[in-house]
Amino acid sequence: IYRGGSKDVVVVHINPLERSEVPRTAPQIFDRINEISFNSSLMREMRAIAFANKLVESGAFRGNEMKTMLVHAIETEAVMKELGAASKFNADWGFLTQLRDIGRNCAEEWLTANFEHLGARSTIDVNTQYM
Repeated sequence: IYRGGSKDVVVVHINPLERSEVPRTAPQIFDRINEISFNSSLMREMRAIAFANKLVESGAFRGNEMKTMLVHAIETEAVMKELGAASKFNADWGFLTQLRDIGRNCAEEWLTANFEHLGARSTIDVNTQYM
């Protein structure tokens, strides 16, 4: 992002951003704390990108000092919500290949729907998704 190598940023979510249910047990609370901690860095970076994009769009920079970043997200919230923090320690081959297959399918679906937008426009609204 900061060195200007690519116009696009593709975020691959591995944790859900939101949960509708309130964690009630100690393990559930621990899992949610881990998710929030992990996602806080992502949220901070996305807010920085949104701010920088606004500056670029307003003409605050001259020449090629900065450019608008195009942001995309590949996610499968439904699957990620089913997995707890303990799944990150699961090295079972069957589980890992299942995750790989889910990821490949999700990426293929995303590419089919969004490939034409790479380099042209963001496919998510950073201002609403990460604020």
